[in-house]
Amino acid sequence: MPDIDHDFRTPLSRVRGLGSAKDGTEHFWRQRLSAMANVPLMIFFVWLIMRLWGADYSQSVAVLSQPIIAILLLLLLGSAIFHMKLGMQVVIEDYVHGGAGKALLIFNTFFSIAIFALCAFSVLKLGFSVAVPVVPISQ
Repeated sequence: MPDIDHDFRTPLSRVRGLGSAKDGTEHFWRQRLSAMANVPLMIFFVWLIMRLWGADYSQSVAVLSQPIIAILLLLLLGSAIFHMKLGMQVVIEDYVHGGAGKALLIFNTFFSIAIFALCAFSVLKLGFSVAVPVVPISQ
């Protein structure tokens, strides 16, 4: 009985390792690398939350306005939101088909960009701010 090769890919596609979507394992590796980046950044974030637990506004602003803290928060935001986008993309591609799937993929991209922009604006605003005392609103 002859040995039949059931791989219908061309020799060039076998060498490149590309599947039918021409994406290969790039998405897989991006998701794994962002997950690895999230581990130390999330440890930093938990440490920061514990450090700020019970602090008042001026103490919190003083800590968050330190350049290294602001930079690490921006890195965390970028990595976590990118990881979120990739995860949602996989869910949409697997379970939503047709025009709705394409629309959701577009929405997922714009939603991720919007969330990052809003969060980055907040971190940068705190990072460049000077501790200002909170004045209670009198009624």
